[in-house]
Amino acid sequence: MRTFTVAACATTAALGLLLAACTGGSDTAAKPSAVADNDAVLSYNETEPASPLVPGDTAEVGGIGILGALFTGLIEYDAKTAAPRNAVADSITSPDSKTWTIKLKPDWTFQDGTKVTAKSFVDAWNYTAYSPNLMKNASYMAHIQGFDQVNNLGKDGKQPATPPPAKELSGLKVVDDLTFTATLSAPFSGFGLQLGFAAFFPMPASFFADRKAYEAKPVGNGPFQFVSYTKGKDLLVKRFDGYAGAQQAKVSGIDFRFYTDLDQAYADVLADKLDYLSFTPWTASQGNKIETDLPASRRAAYAYVGHQAIAFPLFDQRYADKRVRQAISMAIDRVALIKEVFNGKRTPADGIVPPNAQGYVPNQCGELCTYSPQKAKELFDASGFQGPISLTSNVDSGNQEWVTVVCRSIQQALGRPCEFKPQTTLGAFRTALTNKSIHDIYRTAWVAGYPSIENFLNPLFRTNGSGNVGQYSNPRVDALLTKADAAPSQGQAFSLYQEAERQALEDMQTVPIWYQSATAAWSTRVHNAQPTQFRELEFTTVTLGQ
Repeated sequence: MRTFTVAACATTAALGLLLAACTGGSDTAAKPSAVADNDAVLSYNETEPASPLVPGDTAEVGGIGILGALFTGLIEYDAKTAAPRNAVADSITSPDSKTWTIKLKPDWTFQDGTKVTAKSFVDAWNYTAYSPNLMKNASYMAHIQGFDQVNNLGKDGKQPATPPPAKELSGLKVVDDLTFTATLSAPFSGFGLQLGFAAFFPMPASFFADRKAYEAKPVGNGPFQFVSYTKGKDLLVKRFDGYAGAQQAKVSGIDFRFYTDLDQAYADVLADKLDYLSFTPWTASQGNKIETDLPASRRAAYAYVGHQAIAFPLFDQRYADKRVRQAISMAIDRVALIKEVFNGKRTPADGIVPPNAQGYVPNQCGELCTYSPQKAKELFDASGFQGPISLTSNVDSGNQEWVTVVCRSIQQALGRPCEFKPQTTLGAFRTALTNKSIHDIYRTAWVAGYPSIENFLNPLFRTNGSGNVGQYSNPRVDALLTKADAAPSQGQAFSLYQEAERQALEDMQTVPIWYQSATAAWSTRVHNAQPTQFRELEFTTVTLGQ
């Protein structure tokens, strides 16, 4: 029998697409009055959620970050190492990696006072999987038996007029209040490790009774509970004193603030008007400015498990020829870009999977990620591409500077005009991509929920994957991922995932630019700040004081 423990690691869950390096909005916000101890409210810069805080429908970094405060899953991941440990789950076991038995710890409650039970998980997973509900994270349920009977979403990502034949996954069974089973359609050794991701969070009965009421006031089971949301400004949560987790939060609340200017957010940290900024702007790296601005005790450089990239909307036939995509990749001088914009403090990407993820292989991308302007121009000219090149990104998170440099590099190498088209906010940008109303080459990024190669492939490159907004589809990649998921050993799985990565890079729908790292900064009153490998702050250990 396979018992899920911290040592049993094989795969991952995804935490976000279209990462905004950090956003910003209001300048100095008044201290919230809805929390008992106003002086212990942590002000925290976050990307505004792109949609209501429904875990099964949240796939971008801002919403995921806030859900992490409101909810706790079956497992959680260590802030420093990303190692998994049981949270709501008392045990997760499987004799064959196909049939999984999940037992819950007693005494967990939602913030409305109702019990967290096996049904809370089963109902939530069924709702997420059922395609007429149009949940963005539905594909995370695809391993569970019966998924094809509850989800008949087309390859174009649209729901047909005819609903699927079933509403509930045949592989999910409630055994008793604290036990349920999940039977997969094929063995998948990494299934247990995904269960800390938002798609697998439990949901209260009130959600199913009145989704609109839930969206107005989300109810979770995490260390903080929802207080208020002011669109375009902030979202306030307070400590949930009924939290059943191993560690209660030290702060009395978090004020998630949405800035429209990352430089303003940084200025507010320097002036003690904002407590925590997870991603300082590129301007702070110029000439090591941040080292003059802040003492070492108020900042921390850290790597996190992710990549920054540009990608092509393959629903636009202009990009159908992969020579166009390959040429644009080879037209980007990654080393010069990183030196100019980030003072050399990034690592050029040599593949989709970063070095701190299990299964990483160096130089998977080869010459396709190497600056080769002459080859790039020859390939581009041979493709017969017509018209100018245009790149787009949200500009509320410090991306305009580096995307502009990418555009300039492409223009110089290919001899074709390249135009940058700004999108105002990450939320609007994400919505436009989901709706397929963006036809430009777009900035994208990915942050893993657990550092494994699987997380960088299934969500992004499988047909209809949860993060596959560019509509990439290659039957060979799908087949390799299916074989990797069901492989009997981690070594065999990684070999197949690596082959799928090489094929995806050959197709070059996503052009990796650099691997993710950042410098966090905080105010004078923040202590015990621990940035996580997922570009967040460990909320339960941070303290405030003078």
